[in-house]
Amino acid sequence: MTSEAEKIQARLIRDLESVVAVELERHLGVQKNWYPHEYVPWSKGRDFAGPLNGDAWQAQDSRLTPVAQDSLVLNLLTEDNLPSYHTEIAISMGRDGAWGTWIERWTAEEARHSIVIRDYLMATRGVNPYELEDLRMAHMSLGYQTPYENDMLHTIAYVSMQELATRISHRNTGKICDDPIAENMMQRIAMDENLHMLFYRNTLGAALDMEPNATMRAITDVVTNFDMPGANMPGFGRKAVQIALVGIYDLQQHLDEVIAPVLRAWNVFERSDLSGDGLKAREDLVEFLAATGLDAERFNEKRELHFERLIARGQEPLRIIK
Repeated sequence: MTSEAEKIQARLIRDLESVVAVELERHLGVQKNWYPHEYVPWSKGRDFAGPLNGDAWQAQDSRLTPVAQDSLVLNLLTEDNLPSYHTEIAISMGRDGAWGTWIERWTAEEARHSIVIRDYLMATRGVNPYELEDLRMAHMSLGYQTPYENDMLHTIAYVSMQELATRISHRNTGKICDDPIAENMMQRIAMDENLHMLFYRNTLGAALDMEPNATMRAITDVVTNFDMPGANMPGFGRKAVQIALVGIYDLQQHLDEVIAPVLRAWNVFERSDLSGDGLKAREDLVEFLAATGLDAERFNEKRELHFERLIARGQEPLRIIK
């Protein structure tokens, strides 16, 4: 027997088809094709040890700080899991009509990101290539599975926020690399992520007008249980802490630069068309954001104390200058 939620989803997939077609056309009109090989300093490369009898990688080969290495690896491994993301999105939205055309286009554009980051790291000897490949195998062997049972509303709510979060992480990773080539490369990737966010954000905005209560519940579920798609990779926790400490991506940024602008675009707190569980979902969201804001303040205070201790010991803390 078909549940009410399943009926709503089927109806929305049908009724949003025209919205997806418009958003796809808009996206194709504003995006600009780019070529990963143009962003890689190939002249810096040389053969590695192995069948080509090149030079073994050594830690001093890399000009990147440990935190820049961690952030680039985390971003790369997250992008590597694209086959799993494609599968989850295709199952939740279907591959018919404009939906399918968008999914294939999005996948093709996203694939450039892992290509260019890996090529940069190999050409510049930025990280240990053996460790990187072992991590890739471990991470992709785990794959990615959405916690939302292939529900279209939850999936689009999630990627609306995840694409924006990834954009910020990529952009700030480029800044921390202290290499204009890396910064230019990561800015180029971040531009893609922003356009993808706009597609998903606008599509969910239309769903919110059509089915406000079900969509509001999906938004709250996603915000209150948000995790980056790479959270299951080996060593993610340690890398995430270091990345937060230097300001590449932390809880305050998540609230101020991801959650707040997306909720504002959806007019979540001013809507008058919510009732029942939709209203309850919004109340739950308000309560969660207040509590998370306090968590962010506590982290910020602890980070400043950490920086003060480093300075007292004569060490200059590494952090993003905002």
